[in-house]
Amino acid sequence: MSGWWEALLAMAVFLLSHSIPARAGLRDRLVGQFGRAGYLTLYSLISLVLLVWLIVAIGRAPYVPLWPFATWQLWVPLLVMPFVCLLAALGLAVPNPLSLGGLSQGFDPDRPGIVGITRHPLLWAFALWAVAHALAKGDLAHLFLFGGFALFSILGAWVIDRRRRRQLGHATWRELARNAPFLPFGRLGATRLSGWPLWPSALRGGFAVLLFAALLVLHEPVIGLWPLPPGLTHG
Repeated sequence: MSGWWEALLAMAVFLLSHSIPARAGLRDRLVGQFGRAGYLTLYSLISLVLLVWLIVAIGRAPYVPLWPFATWQLWVPLLVMPFVCLLAALGLAVPNPLSLGGLSQGFDPDRPGIVGITRHPLLWAFALWAVAHALAKGDLAHLFLFGGFALFSILGAWVIDRRRRRQLGHATWRELARNAPFLPFGRLGATRLSGWPLWPSALRGGFAVLLFAALLVLHEPVIGLWPLPPGLTHG
């Protein structure tokens, strides 16, 4: 049971640390104390240390298979991760007062860009990454790890909605969110895809391709597992 207790503790501390960016008051106090660059550097270092601890703790947990391994499981993250990288690249630091990682100025609800697909692109990218990897692993410890990440992302999006609605006022929030669904493509047939500046969007798309390639190349040396199904080189 010691392995499970360490995994539970590591997950709790990791998720608690990642609630800080969503708590504006605490985040602002930390930025005021350390400066924005200092806060981001310190927060990134702490997050990295906690993530390493969490991965190690999950590796120490007892192995409990939930379903037999099949080659198709390796195809799930391979097919999902390009969309994850694209959502993350397009959603980071764009005009989006409705979610985490967005800028408060310059958002036009009639030309929402990526926010017209979902108002929480970064959180949905994280959730899709987690679900795809949970299916690929198929054991209890990794389901706990990746399932916890996915649940945290979706609940976090719901909490941010409540907070933004309270901060902005219901009428203002509803006006800003009228073309910005919670679920990706949640308003299929009415999704507003206008508001995509050509060159910034192209550059972000190129970054998504580079990010996906980097994840493939670094997966084995960093994680210790070759990410491609058998037959796609490297056996």
